[in-house]
Amino acid sequence: MEHAVIRVDGYVQGVGFRWWAMGLARELGLVGYAQNLVDGRVEVSAQGSVEALGTLIRALIEQPTRRGRPGRVTDHTVDWVPVDSSLRGFGIRG
Repeated sequence: MEHAVIRVDGYVQGVGFRWWAMGLARELGLVGYAQNLVDGRVEVSAQGSVEALGTLIRALIEQPTRRGRPGRVTDHTVDWVPVDSSLRGFGIRG
């Protein structure tokens, strides 16, 4: 099990990006959350198998999107962080 924090920049707030990310993360069996950041980015914190995380990360940043992702991503960062055993399910924050 791994834990990644992906921050995406671009036209990603107010377009359903967090809800789309939540749906895909749940499909992939990941736990965590998606949240808007005050600087206009969206942060997706996801935990699960390396394969599922890879699928999520590719879908979050691929250009053009092949999965109907809303918005437009112009930049991203991925940080691998320690596993958080308190995470349950996948939801939306802020």
